[in-house]
Amino acid sequence: MIPATIIRLSVAALAIPVALLLAGCTPQANYDKLQTRYQQTETANQKPQAVNARLQAELAQPGQTYTVAADLLFAPGNFDVTPNGQAALNDIADKLHVLKSGRIVVNGYTDDQGIGESLKKQGIKTNLDLSTKRADVVANYLRTHGVDAKLISAKGHGDTHPVAPNNTAAGRAQNRRIEIVVEGAGS
Repeated sequence: MIPATIIRLSVAALAIPVALLLAGCTPQANYDKLQTRYQQTETANQKPQAVNARLQAELAQPGQTYTVAADLLFAPGNFDVTPNGQAALNDIADKLHVLKSGRIVVNGYTDDQGIGESLKKQGIKTNLDLSTKRADVVANYLRTHGVDAKLISAKGHGDTHPVAPNNTAAGRAQNRRIEIVVEGAGS
């Protein structure tokens, strides 16, 4: 006979993996679509690596824009990529590294708030300077993580092109962003 305490521990231990499993679920339609593509390529005698590359290329279509909050990518008043920012950029790099033609433009944007003293000491005098530096840092990160360097360019826009009013903290947070745009042909 198994003691009741062991049974309770076993049931509790199962709750965590089930929750993790459910968190990674995808809609059945998406799964069915990927499964159909995989089966089609199997019948065409393609290797699974070719299937994976083709599916990733489909994720990086011309006109695709990846918008990442600058607050995720950078610490306040900084232009070094944070660990959470690295994780986000790694996901994007995985999608973009299969591209062999076209252009990838990294656009940097800020809110309309002034530049702090610590940034001024590092040569960042304006929001345009900060957005340009952050766009350059992201472009270099993508290059060092497998994205074709010939395809990437970076441009800072400062506090121009806001997507929300700058009169609230939430609006300013939306305006501090990096947009990675896939232009032209694809893979």
